[in-house]
Amino acid sequence: MKTLALLALLLLPAPLAAHEITVGSFEIIHPMIPLPPKGAKSAAGYMAIANEGAEADVLVGIETPIAKKAEVHATQMDGTIAKMEAVPRLEVPAGETVLLQTGEMHVMLMGLTGPLAEGDMIPATLVFEKAGRVAIEFMVDPAEGGGMDHMDHMTHGN
Repeated sequence: MKTLALLALLLLPAPLAAHEITVGSFEIIHPMIPLPPKGAKSAAGYMAIANEGAEADVLVGIETPIAKKAEVHATQMDGTIAKMEAVPRLEVPAGETVLLQTGEMHVMLMGLTGPLAEGDMIPATLVFEKAGRVAIEFMVDPAEGGGMDHMDHMTHGN
């Protein structure tokens, strides 16, 4: 399973310095936020969630003091327009790794409560149905190269 987790890490945007959190059967690999532009009202968060246990679990919430609201979003393409939709329940199957990555599923941090700086470690809690509360830290990485998905996050409301 560690091989899958390492593969997942390689698929994420290049981190400044990778970090991971292991709690029970879960391994949360490099939770990160690309540095948003000054004055941004929202930001996106990415990570890989590896479930090395024998049972599936469901991510039902995300809490962080840096945003008024945090939730998992899925990006759906409608022609050439990217639309984001909240995913209130994200299943993490047993023995698998779920990727939250640019242009696909990601954590949407809306209503930022303060500025972010590259290298900051932002506390957050993932809330699972079975595993309960898992404390993590998002690392603020260098800004992404841009692109439609990154720019769409800058216009999300509070």
